[in-house]
Amino acid sequence: MPCYTVKVKWGKESFPNVEVNTDEEPMLFKAQLYALTGVQPERQKILCKGISLKDDEWNMSIKNGATLLLLGTREEVPQEPVEKPKFIEDMNESELASALELPAGLTNLGNTCYMNATLQCLKSVRELRNALKDFKETSGGSSGLADLASPGAITLSMRNLFDDMERSDTVTPVLFLQRMHIAFPNFAQTGENGTYRQQDANECWSELLKMLQQKLPPSKGDCDQVVKHNSFIDQWFGGTFDVEMKCTEADDEPASKSKENFLQLSCFISTEVKYMHSGIRLRLKEQLTKRSPTLERDAVYTKTSLISRLPAYLTVQFVRFQYKGKEGINAKVLKDIKFPMEFDAFELCTPELQAKLSPVRAKFKDIEDAELERNLKGKNKSKADLEKEKPKTIAQPYCFEDDLGSNNSGYYTLQAVLTHQGRSSSSGHYVGWVRQKGDQWIKFDDDYVSPVDTDAILKLSGGGDWHCAYVLVYGPKILELPADDEKTATDAAGGDGTTTTTDTASSEKMTVD
Repeated sequence: MPCYTVKVKWGKESFPNVEVNTDEEPMLFKAQLYALTGVQPERQKILCKGISLKDDEWNMSIKNGATLLLLGTREEVPQEPVEKPKFIEDMNESELASALELPAGLTNLGNTCYMNATLQCLKSVRELRNALKDFKETSGGSSGLADLASPGAITLSMRNLFDDMERSDTVTPVLFLQRMHIAFPNFAQTGENGTYRQQDANECWSELLKMLQQKLPPSKGDCDQVVKHNSFIDQWFGGTFDVEMKCTEADDEPASKSKENFLQLSCFISTEVKYMHSGIRLRLKEQLTKRSPTLERDAVYTKTSLISRLPAYLTVQFVRFQYKGKEGINAKVLKDIKFPMEFDAFELCTPELQAKLSPVRAKFKDIEDAELERNLKGKNKSKADLEKEKPKTIAQPYCFEDDLGSNNSGYYTLQAVLTHQGRSSSSGHYVGWVRQKGDQWIKFDDDYVSPVDTDAILKLSGGGDWHCAYVLVYGPKILELPADDEKTATDAAGGDGTTTTTDTASSEKMTVD
C-alpha cells in the first residue's frame, strides 16, 4: 500500500505530518484536509510543483517529505449583521455604485501583495486593457521554461488574468505568479520558513512593462494616422527628454545635446522637498562628473532635462528607498510629500512642446472662466439646480492628431496610487488605490476590496507608518466642450474613439468604461 507522509501549508499554518494513501481517491485526502482546516473539499486547490491535484486521479508524484500547498478559505457560519441591511431602493447614488460595481480582488499567495497592487494599478488604464484583449498570440505548446518565461507568455497570462477578473469577485493568480517567477527568478526567493520574500513593487512594475513593451503592438488609430512608436507601452506610457550636458568648468566647451526616453518620472526626496513637483524638478537638473575632452580630465557637468514628448499616462515614482550597507536593507524615507489630484506638467516641458500644448490649454481656461461666470450668476440657486443647468458636452481627444498616445495639454488627473506600508522594501505591505468615478475610489488590499473617497487618497502622502504613495499613475485630463455647436461636435466625433456626448458632471473618460 503506497502510503506517504507529507507537509501541507495553508496560509500561515503548516501541518507537518499528513498521511497520504495514493490507492484511495484524492477526495479522501481532501476530506482529511477538511478535518484539519475546515476548508470544504470543493473549495480546496492542492498544488505541488505547479501541478493542481484532480478530484478523480493522482496526477502528481508524491514522495515522503513533499510539501503541498493548499489554497482555499473555510466557509464561516453566517452571523447576524451588526448593521441592519440596506436595500438597493434605500441607497443613494454613491452607495449604489459602491455596492454594485466593486471590481475583483486578487488572493495573496504569500507576500505577493507587491504583484497584486501592481496589476490592479495597471488594469486601471483602459487602453491597456483593450490592447490586451486584442492580443492574439497563443502559447506555442512548448512546456520548456524559456517558453513559459517569454514576453509573449507573460503578456498572454496577463490578458487571461484580466479576463478572469472581469468575471469573478476574487481571482487567485497562481498561473501568472508561476510564469513571473520563471521569468524573474529573483521574485521567487524564499525565506527561512519557505515562504516567498517580499519584493519591490516598482521593480515588478518596470519588469512587467518591459515584457509588454516587447509584445504589445502600438495602437493604430485612424487608417491614415502615422504610427510613430514601436510598441503600445512606448506609445501610451513613454515620454522623451531633451537633454543638455554642459561642463561647468570649461565655458568654451560646447554643450552636448541628446534625447532620452523614459517610462516614469522620479520624484527625488530631500530635506527641502515638500511637494511632488519640486521633487521631480530636482531630478531634471543634476550634476555629475565625467571626463572633459577640453580639460583632458574629470570635470563637473550640469545635466538639464526637459520633456519634449508627454505620454497620455504619466507614471511618477517616489524615490523612497535608500540602501543602507550596514543593515543590508533598502530603508524607507517616510517624509510627507504632497501630491496633487490634478497635475500640470507644463513647466517641465521644452519651449517647443509648451507652444504645442498652449491651444488646448487655452480651451481649458475658457471653460473654467465660463463655469465661474455661470456660478456667479446662479449664486442664489441651489447646487442641484446648477447641476441640472449644466450643458451637454463633447469630450475632446486628448492626444495630438499626429501622435496617438500623447498628451496634448500637459494636464493630468490622478487615477491610481500604489502605496507601501512598512520600513523597508523587503518587508511591509503594498496596496493599490484606483479611481472608479469622480471622487469615488477603490482600495485593493489583495482580495479585500472596499470603496474609499478622495480624502483617503490625500492621506497617502507619507509622514508616518500609514500607507505611503510609492508609484502614481496620472491619466489625461479630459477637455469637455459644449455640444450645442454642431461643427464642434462633428469635428470632435472622428478620431481615436475617446469622444462621447455626456453630462459635464459625470465625465471621467480615462477611468470609466
